[in-house]
Amino acid sequence: MDPRRFRSPGLRPKPEKADKPEPNPERVAAFRTGLSAESRAAALLVAKGFRIVARRWKSPVGEIDIVARRRSLLVFVEVKARNDLDAAAESVTPRQRGRIAAAAEAYLATYPDPSITEMRFDAVLVAPGKMPKHIPGAFET
Repeated sequence: MDPRRFRSPGLRPKPEKADKPEPNPERVAAFRTGLSAESRAAALLVAKGFRIVARRWKSPVGEIDIVARRRSLLVFVEVKARNDLDAAAESVTPRQRGRIAAAAEAYLATYPDPSITEMRFDAVLVAPGKMPKHIPGAFET
């Protein structure tokens, strides 16, 4: 009996999967925690009247967690999730601030909008069991 007779003409056998290394469980957990924190931060900003323009916007010079807008104000938001809010506040380093500012410049160059008259860098701090804390104007560039 010919086994080809029972297969649909368009179906091909699946290729063998290449052996991929297993992802590090700690990195997977950190990634999921970060996504959850960004979702909580976005919900807080929406409740405050902001419209989320972009999430996890990447450029060659850096990443912006959330880009939000309210009227003529454009806000670049860094989200930090730690075990407590104080640790989250301390975790925004000067180097990160520089990369966020460079990414903000790249964003503005990519999406110029003459109706934007104000720009700000905020932070949203997230800790388990606590309401996220929004810090407007968390840092200057």
